[in-house]
Amino acid sequence: MTYALREHTADVAVEATGKSLSAVFAAVADGLAAAMCDDIPDAGERFDIEVSAENREALLFDYLDELIYERDVRAVLPVENEASVHDANGEWTLAGSARGVPLSGLGAREIKAVTYSEMAIEETADGWRAYVVFDV
Repeated sequence: MTYALREHTADVAVEATGKSLSAVFAAVADGLAAAMCDDIPDAGERFDIEVSAENREALLFDYLDELIYERDVRAVLPVENEASVHDANGEWTLAGSARGVPLSGLGAREIKAVTYSEMAIEETADGWRAYVVFDV
């Protein structure tokens, strides 16, 4: 799985690829962390995340929104994201985890919110691709 930060007018975008839908969700989350901080220390404890939604776009939005919420509540930068995405009869769920690096002294840039603007999740010949814009 990979991600790349993309230029976007007044915002920041993440384009990610992965062999599976789960891998691309985790890659977008790693891209979110990279958009907030250049150098990530090895500190921090893992924590679990669970979200559900009515479709995969809403699930990606809710997952990233939950990571931003966890950043604000726990005062940590969620890194080394793991995600397992499932669709059971139209009920999309994600069970995952992240390592929470303490924000104190980190100098992380603030990402205010995830947006639906230009959001794309698509299956490709090599797996999956996602594109997400974040409000800074």
